Amino acid sequence: MKLYIPAKNSHKGQNGKLLLIGGSDLFHAASLWALKVASRIVDLVHYSSTEENNQIVKELKKEFRDGIVIKRADVESYIQEDDCILIGPGMERNNETKKITERLLKNYPDKKWVIDAGALQMMELSWIPQDSILTPHAREFRRLFNNQPSEDIVKRMSYEFNCTILVKGVTDIVCTKGECKMVKGGNSGMTKGGTGDVLAGLVASLYCKNIAFSAAYMGSVINKKAGDRLFKKVGYYFNASDLADEIPKVMKSLIT
Repeated sequence: MKLYIPAKNSHKGQNGKLLLIGGSDLFHAASLWALKVASRIVDLVHYSSTEENNQIVKELKKEFRDGIVIKRADVESYIQEDDCILIGPGMERNNETKKITERLLKNYPDKKWVIDAGALQMMELSWIPQDSILTPHAREFRRLFNNQPSEDIVKRMSYEFNCTILVKGVTDIVCTKGECKMVKGGNSGMTKGGTGDVLAGLVASLYCKNIAFSAAYMGSVINKKAGDRLFKKVGYYFNASDLADEIPKVMKSLIT
């Protein structure tokens, strides 16, 4: 699959704008890993978290140059202008997460959505927007769909709910509206916390300028290849930040 490549004469904002809604007072790093990889792919990231996490990002401005930190209360002011919205990394499983997830998914069903982690764990099937991307691991898939993930089941769920589903595992299952691809690769170094958040940020960034299936499938491929390249260098001993740093190198080798 070919992915979008910025034109030589393009200007800032034309190569993807992402709204990232995530983080909590309990989970600080998760949304920051998604932010780290996204800010290297799209032109602009609007980052919205708790006040404490917003302050952390403001202090990291030397690394996060192309973005704006916004208050959670102001998030709907940015939804319309952004190409894609990622919701969930680092959000807690609580009523607050459930409320904001339900409100935004129902009020903006025509936007490009990537739904991950806390938001995915608190949502209901009836909230799934058409053409959205869901990124569950096996346990989250079972909770949402009341079924064990297999190629046939994931294919059927993607068709029934008109969405793209990326089930993370030793072999990722990526299905959209009845079409599936299996993505092998990766290693046990990728079981560390945060690697799923990196993948969510990658997929959402790709979805800004690509169709959902391409974004999910190529995000899975790139993520696993980055993990395999790190394994050759340092074995199992890498973390989510290392993975985020390796992804641009993999993308250069695959896309250019």
